[in-house]
Amino acid sequence: MKFFQGIALTIAGIGMVSAATDPWDLPPLRYSDTSATDAIAKLAGGDDIKGLTPLDKLKFVLKLLEIPDASQMLVFSKTSKQNPLIHPGNPRCLFFNENSYVGYVPGGNIEVIIHDELLGSVYYIIEPGESNHVPNITRDTSGCLSCHGTARTESVPGVLVRSVFPDDQGQPLLSLGAFQSDHTSPLRERWGGYYVTGRSSLPHLGNQTYKESSVREFPTESPELTTLAGKIDVTRYPRATSDIVALMVLEHQCLVQNQLNSAAMNYRRIHWLQKSFDPAGDPDAGAAGRHADESARKIVDLLLFENEADLGESGIEGDPAFQEAFTQRFPHTQSGRSLADFQLNDRIFKYRCSYMVYSKTFECLPERVKSAIIRQLHHVCESDPAPGNHPKIKSSERRKIAGILAETLPAWSKSSD
Repeated sequence: MKFFQGIALTIAGIGMVSAATDPWDLPPLRYSDTSATDAIAKLAGGDDIKGLTPLDKLKFVLKLLEIPDASQMLVFSKTSKQNPLIHPGNPRCLFFNENSYVGYVPGGNIEVIIHDELLGSVYYIIEPGESNHVPNITRDTSGCLSCHGTARTESVPGVLVRSVFPDDQGQPLLSLGAFQSDHTSPLRERWGGYYVTGRSSLPHLGNQTYKESSVREFPTESPELTTLAGKIDVTRYPRATSDIVALMVLEHQCLVQNQLNSAAMNYRRIHWLQKSFDPAGDPDAGAAGRHADESARKIVDLLLFENEADLGESGIEGDPAFQEAFTQRFPHTQSGRSLADFQLNDRIFKYRCSYMVYSKTFECLPERVKSAIIRQLHHVCESDPAPGNHPKIKSSERRKIAGILAETLPAWSKSSD
């Protein structure tokens, strides 16, 4: 008993140790000192990035990472490392798939966040230069993490979406507050500092600038845009849109990915600590296993869109190009069902189980964590709706989710006990 109490105290002390050293730089991970093996790390150098113009080089990176340009979102608030370049006339564009994120500001650098199978989220700055310039690629292990490695990202290197009240220069009016957006956030708090193309039946903070005030007021209606032509020089971007559906998917994904990365990193740390104290012991029978089970419960709630925000009486409408490109990335059953099928009326997706089970982040989870998640998903799908057990997901939808997972996710059948 004293031994396991000692383990618990040591694990609790991780936070105190990290006051001097970021937890991800402690063993066994040693994030900053460990070489990455992701697709950007494997580039021989800037010579591998083809294109005459910075925009061409951006398109090359998107193609390399299999990110559809239809996922484009435009943010004009100064909430980035490249703030001096960002304003409502020159927004930063963002793109993503389930494994990677790319940002770019015309006149500035290309930013990449990509999942590495060991390190989790890894950050790169690509200086594209002009037509004859060989791009410079730098892995960032400090500057990016000042925002992407905090409590907002579960205290691991991660991703986040912020909503602010920007002035006419894009400067956040912090006296009015700010929000971190995810699939549980009320729409009225979302997309401040973003352009939003598409239709929403509920008002939001996007497409507008604000003035300093002693009282924070939310808009009662939001300007609807189908294109950003006339607001910005759209020739400097791959597309003329900043899609509302892409924004909503991104907000969900960031929430899930941070929790997955946190579960993986902390499990590996606890497992390593237990083995250090008791080489002959089984960490999965102790604190490491308990951590995996506790993490699984949180993750399953997120995967099943627990507390998803109301989308209003008639939901949202976005660019069909994004929805088509997104849905094509994920497996379908023989009958054509997919976890990537959109609904967009009272919820984002038709089947309330996240496509993130197909992501590299999920695939690379420690096996003990992954199996705990799958077992918990089995339990939900095989039980009836009840308070505390996802009451909004009816029995018929649970059966369909289980059927999709059985046909499309190999890990599903391995943890059916």
